[in-house]
Amino acid sequence: MTDFTRGQKGKLADMGCAGVFPIVLNVAAQGMDVDIACFGLDANDKLSDDRYMVFFNQKSCPGDGITLEIGNRESAFTTATFTIDVARLPDSIHKLVFAATIGGEGTMRKLDASSMHLGSTAFQFSGADFQDEKAVIVGEVYQRDGQWRFGAVGQGFNGGMSALLKHFGGTETDSSPIPTPAPAPAPKKISLSKITLEKRGDKVSLEKTGSRGFGRIRVNLNWNQAALPAAVPQKQGFLNKILGNAQSKLSGGIDLDLGCMFQMLSGNPGCVQALGNSWGNFDKAPFVHLEGDDRSGTNTEGENLFINGDQFNQIKRILIFTFIYEGAPNWAATNGVVTIEAPGQAPVEVRLDNGTDASMCAIAMIENNGGNLQITKLVEYFKQSAGKSAHELLNDRFEFGLRFKAGSKD
Repeated sequence: MTDFTRGQKGKLADMGCAGVFPIVLNVAAQGMDVDIACFGLDANDKLSDDRYMVFFNQKSCPGDGITLEIGNRESAFTTATFTIDVARLPDSIHKLVFAATIGGEGTMRKLDASSMHLGSTAFQFSGADFQDEKAVIVGEVYQRDGQWRFGAVGQGFNGGMSALLKHFGGTETDSSPIPTPAPAPAPKKISLSKITLEKRGDKVSLEKTGSRGFGRIRVNLNWNQAALPAAVPQKQGFLNKILGNAQSKLSGGIDLDLGCMFQMLSGNPGCVQALGNSWGNFDKAPFVHLEGDDRSGTNTEGENLFINGDQFNQIKRILIFTFIYEGAPNWAATNGVVTIEAPGQAPVEVRLDNGTDASMCAIAMIENNGGNLQITKLVEYFKQSAGKSAHELLNDRFEFGLRFKAGSKD
């Protein structure tokens, strides 16, 4: 591994970056709200086409020359993996600029040791390199003399994501547009908005953006999958204790399982979860599908559940839940966050922000409210009690009418 210093440059070919290759940014955010983005710029260093800004609200560009996966948000590290294929980029794109911004009260001065990796090259940076800037341009991939190169930048920037977008000539959506008819379709604008439901009971309602429904809705659960400190006793997980199943070991890591209880408009209830291999179905009832369970703890994307929003008129409600399968003594150690993403809508975040030793958490309720999609933050915890499992207590609390028996993921 070759360590680059600020200002150092080199050819991608010399770094082993040919064809499709990843660029990974690890930002030691200490729990701060960090967003990471790539700006695809033209020969004048401008974002002349907003579709080539790739970030949390737009995770790919046309042709998939740049795609993004976000992992470990709201935890000790924020990790972003950009998959790059410069051959798929149009001739108008001359430079890719990678930047990180901090929301809220945090500044770049508070960063711990962070890094940008591509091929055999690493660029290290930390808060000691900055003052009180809200953003940093970490590095750039650019064309010169017919070859693609990498430059380590590490330049602090005053202002957040909105200021960076303006700096590069991009256009942000107006939160209060003037309803004046335009003579021609307006160019696409970037939406930097996202919604965080802060308190239990907070709600947000999403309206349909298309004629059919809400499209493919993604519910992502991510958490801090790092191993627990040696001083913290390792637990086998409540399901292992109940079922006598000790096969799943994460070497001290944390394994959360995502699932949901649902009720169709007809009244029929059900449950989608890895336990019992109840994966659901996206194309037919219940129109909910759980992606394969990651038991290795190495998938930075966490776990995903997909809802067929074009069939949302057949669904009454969906309760999103998770339970600790392995490795975490309490929820404070998980730094868990659920993000609900619907096409054309601002992402909705719900954080698992209370510490408890309960085994299950009811995260959010998604309801069909007169055709709109209403999301309510729950974050209620359940622990086996009086001979009833956490699943049964959750079911009783929200009156789904399900019956449970012991099951396994194996």
